[in-house]
Amino acid sequence: MSLSGVCVTAVESRPAGIVGTSQSPSRRPFGARVMAFVALTKPRIIELLLITTVPVMFLAQQGMPDLKLVLLTCVGGYLSAGGANALNMYIDRDIDALMDRTSQRPLVTGMVSPRECMAFGITLAVVSTLLFGLTVNWLSAWLSLGALLFYVVVYTMILKRRTAQNIVWGGIAGCMPVLIGWSAVTNSLSWAPVILFMVIFFWTPPHYWPLSMKVKEDYARVGVPMLPVIASNKVVAKQIVIYSWVMVAVSLLLTPLGYTGWFYTLVALAAGGWWLWEAHALQNRAKAEVTGAKLKEMRLFHWSITYVSLVFVAIAVDPFLR
Repeated sequence: MSLSGVCVTAVESRPAGIVGTSQSPSRRPFGARVMAFVALTKPRIIELLLITTVPVMFLAQQGMPDLKLVLLTCVGGYLSAGGANALNMYIDRDIDALMDRTSQRPLVTGMVSPRECMAFGITLAVVSTLLFGLTVNWLSAWLSLGALLFYVVVYTMILKRRTAQNIVWGGIAGCMPVLIGWSAVTNSLSWAPVILFMVIFFWTPPHYWPLSMKVKEDYARVGVPMLPVIASNKVVAKQIVIYSWVMVAVSLLLTPLGYTGWFYTLVALAAGGWWLWEAHALQNRAKAEVTGAKLKEMRLFHWSITYVSLVFVAIAVDPFLR
């Protein structure tokens, strides 16, 4: 289903924060430092994780979940994902300094030191695990910690620089919030969160590969073998179409299994149909060997965010219409 291929890369190790690491802490404004630590957590990415967490809690409850539980789950999820993202930046600080899209990250600019970043990430990991365990339940705590470790160790340290399958299997960490949202309400798991886990699993590659197509020179410069770096646009687009069809098909399993009703089904069909239209349009442009701005690969990337938002909002609304 996906193009396999392994490519071991090596990037010269260098200290992050080449620009400004010699600054004393007194020369780094407090407000800017606070914003830098917030940036370490990658808030925009965490927004997507919470979009897939909270609606699942509505589905698990088949109505309105306890708002205090929702708040605690969101805070715990933010801290856990934020810790994972900070540790990711610590590990990737060498290549972040060489890539245009990451050149302003806090470790590269020197606003945060590598030691501070590592301590911050570990602290968030510990606090989030304890928060989940003591205020939600320990199943959610272990799922959250597992997601963090998978993202940091399996994706960032093992897969990212070695194989074009990095985002396929590394994306498992981003699938975990649906399990966490369900377990936070029920303290158990069932087929519904597993199906949604698979939706996000098959969503992640066709969500990220269009962006990788846009910035593939960045990845090529640092030797990270994202699929668009080692394969042609036609091959990448074909993989996007395959994953897209499987994603849409899996998203429709919830209704025949009795977890959702007509409203979710209509939204999933409409949003999925539009996704497939965009995916095939990208494939057609790639087959015609269109390049540059005319390839319009970012159309699918932006739609992918809208798609997951619509589908999961439908998951939250559906129990009230049944």
